[in-house]
Amino acid sequence: MVDLGIVFFLVVALAAIFSAAMVVTLRNPVHCALFLVLTLFCVAIMFLSLSAEFLAAVQVLVYAGAIMVLFLFVITLLNPLQPESPDRLRNQTLFTGGLALILLIEFWLIVQSGALAVLPGTAPKLSDVPNIEALGLALFSTYVVPFEVTSIVLLVAMVGAVVLARGRVR
Repeated sequence: MVDLGIVFFLVVALAAIFSAAMVVTLRNPVHCALFLVLTLFCVAIMFLSLSAEFLAAVQVLVYAGAIMVLFLFVITLLNPLQPESPDRLRNQTLFTGGLALILLIEFWLIVQSGALAVLPGTAPKLSDVPNIEALGLALFSTYVVPFEVTSIVLLVAMVGAVVLARGRVR
């Protein structure tokens, strides 16, 4: 007898793998964004199958909704078929350097203040709290540094993608 849960997982997993492969292989950026939405919906379905309803809702609302709308706006604003003027970003170098310096100073001050340090035994046992509260407690106590590093890596990846796309257009 075949377990329907395993069959369901395999179908959703194969759909996620296929749509993720299409994101990487297709040439049209709008089609890539739509396949990314499909991938995010497949991940949300997997969250639902693991009884993580909050994560599934956040996956759909934040990532498949808001972030993909942002990506589509960026794709339409960049318009890779239109040539760019060479001095378009000339005046922004000093401004972005100043913002980067402010970010580094703030991060250094946070590290020096000890706000990121988690003392052993201060976090509650995660089995004593509900699912969403456990996620929040773990994310903003034990895993705050990896969480913030991930956000910086994603920001660098987005900037790198824009720079690579700019170089390809010329």
